Amino acid sequence: MSMINSLRIWIVLFWINTICLPSLFAQEQAPSFDPEKNRTLRVMFYNVENVFDTVNDPLTGDEEFTPSGIRRWNGYRYRNKIENIYKVIVSAGGWGPPGLVGFCEIENRKVLEDLLHRTPFSKYQYKIIHNESPDFRGIDVAAIYREEKFQPVSFRYISVPLPEQFERTRDILYIKGTVQASDTLHIFFNHWPSKWQGELQSRPKRIIAAQVLRHHIDSLFKNNPESSIVAAGDFNELPEAESLTKYLKTQNNLDSVQTDKMYNLSSHWKKLPYGSYKYQGFWQIFDQYHVSGSLLTKNAGLKTSQNDAHIMLTPFLITEDEKYTGTKPFRTYSGYRYQGGFSDHLPVILDFHWCQPGDLGY
Repeated sequence: MSMINSLRIWIVLFWINTICLPSLFAQEQAPSFDPEKNRTLRVMFYNVENVFDTVNDPLTGDEEFTPSGIRRWNGYRYRNKIENIYKVIVSAGGWGPPGLVGFCEIENRKVLEDLLHRTPFSKYQYKIIHNESPDFRGIDVAAIYREEKFQPVSFRYISVPLPEQFERTRDILYIKGTVQASDTLHIFFNHWPSKWQGELQSRPKRIIAAQVLRHHIDSLFKNNPESSIVAAGDFNELPEAESLTKYLKTQNNLDSVQTDKMYNLSSHWKKLPYGSYKYQGFWQIFDQYHVSGSLLTKNAGLKTSQNDAHIMLTPFLITEDEKYTGTKPFRTYSGYRYQGGFSDHLPVILDFHWCQPGDLGY
């Protein structure tokens, strides 16, 4: 075993077993308050990158992630992937794991059941929200939640209808829930079409996804202009992209906030020396949080801020970028070579706090 791998394993064990967790965001701009003391709900979104079981599904294109496939995906590698996801989520929680976790690139419900029941997660009694997606590879958007932190009232999957010339894509997961059994929170978890066919060729697909999402956000605003809304996920776009600013109508400027508009809490991450994803040597901000203005301006109830949105950058999630210098996410595969890492994306975190009338801060 190389010195680098030995060091990586030591770091993972140190972080998990000693629970030295308040320093998770030490490399970011830290909030001016104690996030553990004041936090009501922590939401996490994680593109876990190709979490497939080992069984070939004849209805989807999952053949490469089977024992006979090109990646030689087997039981050991699958279990290691599941255990890695568990480690990341536990590390993200502080003194307790996040109350709500959204995923993308999950193959099926079995993957989530194995995550919750074949790891120490069982003691936290997470529950699952999942439905099969029309994506041609069979990867889905899903969520797990702790009922003592977040109580779903209803959920549904919203289809993104693409023209016939395009392959099918993932549904948007919409969850309506309550926090502290009072404030209603509307959450949309997204995994928009990727750029693998090229930026220009694939852009129309993401514009359609943006229009679909905006239509449902507008419906919520029409019913209640002060609705508490969160749109999170892997948008496969930078914050300044047309699909986000023109079609999703998200504002990047938070200087003047209105309750019935959407604001991108991730746009300021471009000032950081890293992002949530790295492509050809450049960090990108594809994984983002967009929230309604009411969540930024409330005088009482559930509230968040730009400082509450973080990219989770911990030592065991990154590795040396030998080709482009610096660091990059520590992936399961490097090309087709198995290396046992976590994902090609870093998780993103959003904290919520409970504000009482008359509070000067939280």
